Amino acid sequence: MFIQRVVIDNYRCLKKADVTFNARMNVVVGKNECGKSTLLEAIHLALTGQLNGRPLQMELHPYLFNVDVVSEYFEQRTQALNPEPPRILIELYLADDPALAKLKGDNNSHRLDLPGISLAIELNPAMASEFAQYVADPSEIRTVPIEYYCIRWRGFHDSDILNSREIPLNASLIDASTIRNNAAASRYIIDIVKESLSPKEKVDLALTYRLMKHRFLEQPKVRAINDALAAKQGEISDKAISLSLDTSSRATWEAGIMPHLDDIPLPLIGKGEQNAVKIKLALETSARSHIILIEEAENHLSYASLNELIGHIAANAGERQIFITTHSSFVLNKLGVETVLLFQRGKGVRLNELKDTTTRDYFMKLPGHDTLRLILSKRTILVEGPSDELIVQRAFQKKHGRMPIEDGIDVISVNSLAFKRFLAIAQLLDKETDVVTDNDGDVATLKARYADHLGLAGIAIQYDDDEGATTLEPQLLKKNGLPVINAVLKESFSDEPTALAWMKKHKAETGLRFFESAVEWKAPDYIDRALR
Repeated sequence: MFIQRVVIDNYRCLKKADVTFNARMNVVVGKNECGKSTLLEAIHLALTGQLNGRPLQMELHPYLFNVDVVSEYFEQRTQALNPEPPRILIELYLADDPALAKLKGDNNSHRLDLPGISLAIELNPAMASEFAQYVADPSEIRTVPIEYYCIRWRGFHDSDILNSREIPLNASLIDASTIRNNAAASRYIIDIVKESLSPKEKVDLALTYRLMKHRFLEQPKVRAINDALAAKQGEISDKAISLSLDTSSRATWEAGIMPHLDDIPLPLIGKGEQNAVKIKLALETSARSHIILIEEAENHLSYASLNELIGHIAANAGERQIFITTHSSFVLNKLGVETVLLFQRGKGVRLNELKDTTTRDYFMKLPGHDTLRLILSKRTILVEGPSDELIVQRAFQKKHGRMPIEDGIDVISVNSLAFKRFLAIAQLLDKETDVVTDNDGDVATLKARYADHLGLAGIAIQYDDDEGATTLEPQLLKKNGLPVINAVLKESFSDEPTALAWMKKHKAETGLRFFESAVEWKAPDYIDRALR
């Protein structure tokens, strides 16, 4: 049993999302604010009916609605139009498994006959007239009046879900950033531990805990203190005052017991270890059909600790479906590029969807660092080698007064034979990408190589038409002239052929000297076009 697909409308930053998943491991990769956390939160909400550890009804507020959708709604109201009120919809399309038959139906936005769960936050029909009156003058309204809204939690069979026990899929959401205090961290661990206890063990633990409280009163020193307090009856109150431990229903063993690691209370353990313990416990105690959602497993962990944790996740995932959001190329490498979901504001693409099987195989074998850089950047400039990278970086800084990464532009050195493979991912993600390449003395061949990419929106192949200047070094010489080259390189070449021979022999050194030089020099035109 697993989630095949998620459809989200108008939930937080996700205006529209329609994402399919692997049956087991899903590594969700994307830049900050792209909606990765929101995606996991929405899945957990639809499976549990809970947000921030509390029933959704108690956490309902106007800012759950996508701000763009809300703005569009009130803008249309000011234009005397009558748009549909904003509505949140989260749909989980589940695998067609006999164990999920009671949730099966076609009451979903795509009319697919599958098991599934639908959670909607929408206008309460019984409050429609009051809502209409409230929004009649939208000039003073900027947020959704949730007082007129209701929650509809239903299966695709179109029957209400009253509580999460009606859903065979259990979910654990693990996010270190939401554990803001020690008590919350301890309670989280206790909740996971409870899942592994049998009903008899839970009863035994509760009875033992209550017995311990009763024995507290039998201690001679406690009895002596209470006798002294009893003597004050009438001075403070007509009733006798005494000290005891709380044995009410709110003071259960779960609230009073503190998890320990090597006899040290959990809150005093480092956050990285706390995070690792939570993830490992979730894996150990989950049922076979459990859904585990892990928010940035690398939080607070050293490289060695992360290596051990990710290895544990990979080895113990079993038949469960696991979702992990990450910014770490190590996590991507360790769990396999085939598990990666490239996610950006509702659009999800998997590398195994690449049509070219050789390109797909290339990225399956490639260490994921450069792949991740391409995915996370706002725009990418692909260059042929380290010297090209240094020239592009410095030229951008000279032109804009800052390094490209400060604008979210990543300059990645890639073997020219791999340019087209990276462009395949860029096309999947609609990622703006420039290729800065040598013409190698044959412009016709270069154009033929990139024929499928020339003229594509967002993809630019930058090269120079001068076949006499085949690579970066002659291009720099042509653009700047021998005096500038000598000044930048701090050399005194007597002629251009000598200078060019030295530059080609010392490519990395040439790039470094251009990068560090205070001398005014100009980038070749084909490079300058990529510096916009």
